[in-house]
Amino acid sequence: MGHLLSTVLISISVNLDCFAISLAYGVKKIKIGIYSNLAIAGVTTLGTFSSMTVGKMISKFLSASVANLLGSGVLLGIGIWSLWQTLTAEQQEKRKTEAQFENKISYSTLIENPEKADLDNSKFIDIRESLTIAFAVTIDNLVGGVGAGISGLNVPLTTFLTFAFSMLALICGYFLGKKFTAKLSGKTAGVLSASLIICIAIYEFFNR
Repeated sequence: MGHLLSTVLISISVNLDCFAISLAYGVKKIKIGIYSNLAIAGVTTLGTFSSMTVGKMISKFLSASVANLLGSGVLLGIGIWSLWQTLTAEQQEKRKTEAQFENKISYSTLIENPEKADLDNSKFIDIRESLTIAFAVTIDNLVGGVGAGISGLNVPLTTFLTFAFSMLALICGYFLGKKFTAKLSGKTAGVLSASLIICIAIYEFFNR
């Protein structure tokens, strides 16, 4: 039970991206179908499971104390790096050329301009388009998953919670965005996600 809090927090952290993007789609009235939701949740969950499994395998070659230190260190590093990336995102975007911006759909692009993933301008995200979203929000979480696996978090439970929270985040985010025209900026989502990861790292280090 010592890892339960960390398991819940890491599952929430992974899905803050999905929540922020679905809010943006709700505001823009761009619907995400149930199968597209499943595709996004499935890819996100698979990414979490795969990265945590790798971390778990690495931990078998380490002593408990070293695994704790390494796992917590990786999570802390990812949290700090993500926080720095989020806070300097505006400056980084200014350095990109217009061509690069148009040809590459990034996480921040999806939040600020959600219609860019709607390639056929149908106001509906189909399964093919949802995969763009899924991979955009999954790639940033892979290293954190490895750190969580090394730290000893329960892989099946984290995988299940990741899928459940992903579906909940996508559905609730779209509903809230559509009903209240609320929008969670990429900067806010990034800071929250990074802060959660940092908290998990500290908690895991002292809770071993």
